Amino acid sequence: MKPEELYQELKLVAERLGVTVEEHNFREAGVRVVSGLCVVHGKRLFIMDKHKSVPKRIRILSAALSEMPLDEVYIIPAVRELIAKHADESLQEGG
Repeated sequence: MKPEELYQELKLVAERLGVTVEEHNFREAGVRVVSGLCVVHGKRLFIMDKHKSVPKRIRILSAALSEMPLDEVYIIPAVRELIAKHADESLQEGG
């Protein structure tokens, strides 16, 4: 599966979990901003820096999804393995 396809599948998984993935230009923010999960007006959002490379977006979103309850949503096997891999890496890094 191509990286762009993997990223789109990860975004679909997030949507199934009730998380909207939005991409924004952080370069214009004027302050250091980090991609991540937040809650705005009771709505769960994952804000992604649109200037990150696709592989970095995949790593960031996979790591975030690995911390969510995934048992109740369908995830294609390749994407489930990717999320599990990033969960393992996060544990090895200490969080």
